[in-house]
Amino acid sequence: MAVYVDSEGIRWRGKEWCHLVADSIEELHDFAARLGLQRRWFQNKGRYPHYDVTMTVRSRALLMGAVDADRATLIACCRRVRADILLGRTQALLS
Repeated sequence: MAVYVDSEGIRWRGKEWCHLVADSIEELHDFAARLGLQRRWFQNKGRYPHYDVTMTVRSRALLMGAVDADRATLIACCRRVRADILLGRTQALLS
């Protein structure tokens, strides 16, 4: 299992943001908590569950073992997690 972070660099509110995802929702929440992210920041209303993180947090995530992911890797991971959600394997963890 792995945690991934992209380098999207989306500008919003004066900062650059990217996405933190993982091979499972459990792993994503655990890693996010270790990064100091609040659970309420979890994004689960879009196409894939993730946390938005600043580039500073991205750097910390990489130091903690997250994998620097390109777009294809991120999308593949998100599709696997989305399939788990649709199959009902992780419903309780989505809130």
